[in-house]
Amino acid sequence: MPTLTLNFKDKALGDYPLQKGYSLTVGRRRNNDIIIDNLAVSSHHAKIDSVGDGFVLIDLQSKNGSFVNEQQVSSHWLKQGDIINIGKHSLVFCYSEDEEVPDDEADEIEKTMVMDTSQYRSMVNKNKPKEVRPPVSANRIETIGILSFLDGGSGKYKCRKSITKIGRHPDSDVVVKGFMVGRTSATISRRPDGFYLSYVSGLSRPKVNEKKVKRETILNDLDIIEIGTTKLQFFERKPRKSKEKKRSENQPDPVRSQENVKVNPNPVE
Repeated sequence: MPTLTLNFKDKALGDYPLQKGYSLTVGRRRNNDIIIDNLAVSSHHAKIDSVGDGFVLIDLQSKNGSFVNEQQVSSHWLKQGDIINIGKHSLVFCYSEDEEVPDDEADEIEKTMVMDTSQYRSMVNKNKPKEVRPPVSANRIETIGILSFLDGGSGKYKCRKSITKIGRHPDSDVVVKGFMVGRTSATISRRPDGFYLSYVSGLSRPKVNEKKVKRETILNDLDIIEIGTTKLQFFERKPRKSKEKKRSENQPDPVRSQENVKVNPNPVE
């Protein structure tokens, strides 16, 4: 498996092996797999997803952006020797010497489009929408995300994993149809404040409520997701309480019950 080497200037800070079937997050907070303690780095800055035989870097709408080989990207299929720049730190993506480097299977239509860095930053600063995210409550009940097929398939899929992969690849969690759909067209990330759908690859971009997803969008209950010829509906459900928990909630508190008992000061003998 390949390795990411974290560097600051000319000093190597650590090696992080990537494993097939697992994701790896990068950011400033302590709950990330790769922690970069720098104010230029967002709390949850980027992630690397295992997709098929390859790995995809996805920027998580970070404030200062993610760069690969000095080009700003929203998503990018990683190749041997790629240098990821996050803040003032860099991550070098490399396969081991005795490991066979997979062929570049991504079609031209699936390759990441990049623009001149200064031009792109100027456009982003002028037009970047301000997304209002709901505050995360400490006592928030974690919800369950459900995808239900409306067209192009049948059945339901519960988004229990941290990353749900949607695409035409047979190993995808949710397999969709369409000639221009990417091997992994989109991912749904399960986070503390909700479920986020991110575009990954393919000429046919996902739509949520008939609007194309440019980078990432938060999903709401009853949203309609269209990918290729497949149409899905997203539901948010709170987990059911167990019977024992319900029974305990319905039983009166013995301490409070004793407090409410009235004692006759003049008992009858």
